[in-house]
Amino acid sequence: MMILFLLLPAIIMFSVSFMKNSKVNNLLSISSFAILVPIVKLFMLDKPYHIWGNYLIADELNTYILLVSSIVGIGVTLALMTLKKHVSISPKSYRKFYRFFATFWIGLTLSILANNMGIYWIGLELATLSTVYMIKTNFTKSASREAWNYMIVGAIAISLVLFGIILIYASAKPILGEEAMNFDLLLAHAKEIKSSFLFEIGFAITSIGMFIKMGFFPMNLWLTNVERASYYPVAALFSGMLESAVIVGFFRFSQIAKEVNYEHLFTFTFIYTLFTIFMVSFLIFRAKDFIRLFSLSGIEHMALIVLFWVSGGVFPALLHFGAHAFLKPALFLSTGVLESKGKYKIEGTLRGYEGKRGKLFVFLVSLFLLAIISLPPSPLFFSELYGFSAMLEMAKINKYLLAMIMAILFLLILLSVIFYKFIDIYQSMKYEGEEQKKEVYTTEVFALILFALSLLVLLLPVSINFLKGIV
Repeated sequence: MMILFLLLPAIIMFSVSFMKNSKVNNLLSISSFAILVPIVKLFMLDKPYHIWGNYLIADELNTYILLVSSIVGIGVTLALMTLKKHVSISPKSYRKFYRFFATFWIGLTLSILANNMGIYWIGLELATLSTVYMIKTNFTKSASREAWNYMIVGAIAISLVLFGIILIYASAKPILGEEAMNFDLLLAHAKEIKSSFLFEIGFAITSIGMFIKMGFFPMNLWLTNVERASYYPVAALFSGMLESAVIVGFFRFSQIAKEVNYEHLFTFTFIYTLFTIFMVSFLIFRAKDFIRLFSLSGIEHMALIVLFWVSGGVFPALLHFGAHAFLKPALFLSTGVLESKGKYKIEGTLRGYEGKRGKLFVFLVSLFLLAIISLPPSPLFFSELYGFSAMLEMAKINKYLLAMIMAILFLLILLSVIFYKFIDIYQSMKYEGEEQKKEVYTTEVFALILFALSLLVLLLPVSINFLKGIV
């Protein structure tokens, strides 16, 4: 029954999207708000909770990720209410967007809760395909071109993930038989895997597929091009929800790889993420518009989450994940307002907002812009502090302390480039350019307030203790 309870809001949303009466938009919004109800219920149950045998299992890790994703989904829904006031979208395209959003949510839920590698892959593929069609709801040549590009890149990435899963399954089948597809059994028997080389090759191929889906090196630009060409709520879905399904898969696979050979896991991941941050930092320095800036910044933060996780910093990785999942969609949704008077315009975009809503909007966007570059008291400041500490602790144990100190210094230099670019853009937004009267709507402000409150909740002692208790 729980699986039906979890998927029911999405099923209702999908069905309602075929209706054509004047009140369909209200029904779509209500059904999308309802996705939070079953997840809160699931969050409160004792863990682990078997939703569907050994195929779908809820634990502290995946229910936290699913809860964060559902809050992002509600924020996106609030922004969708005023989408037509910023861009040209037909009622048919609007309903179609929700139709594929419902499909996306079903795939996302399956992949996040999956205890089976096959179900995880199916859920990820379903979420990927539905986002292709959400991109195409923007009827422009660039959106159509980028949707096809995403289809190609996504097919490559998901094929790599599938091939890696096959190799991992083959490495563990001699000891687990058909049960070698289950994450929990793979983790419990990881040290018994005799074909460790086969497993590590499978893990590396799977990880590369997942890294490509997150825009890591060497395919850094496809994600920014897709998010630039589509409607801004699609960019928010990519950064705050789709990447959740990808990162939870990396968490699961890397837990097993750590038991097989931790040194190989860390070396491979560290080199890959270091190259990614190196490339992204200079791409950010050259960014000319908000979408590309925020998209590239998202890749940098996902790389840091991966790096903290494999360094043994579970708490900083999950804190960073939650903060990024709230901050980045908030910035993407703000873009719909900031660029409504002209795309690619940065100078003076935080000027000209009047009234309480306008002033509150300016305050929240300023807050998010400063928080995303890890200025205290942003949760990202604390997660990076704890994350780099975890890297040093890991290096001390493995006697690589000097090399790790040099690597962290190099990372800090790269992060300083990003910091400089964001501060420069913030100054330009606030103090340069001509002032024009701009309109911000109530639901958009509510969406930003939701994300701001969620960030504050992350810093509460009860939230900190919960995240520290996740193993």
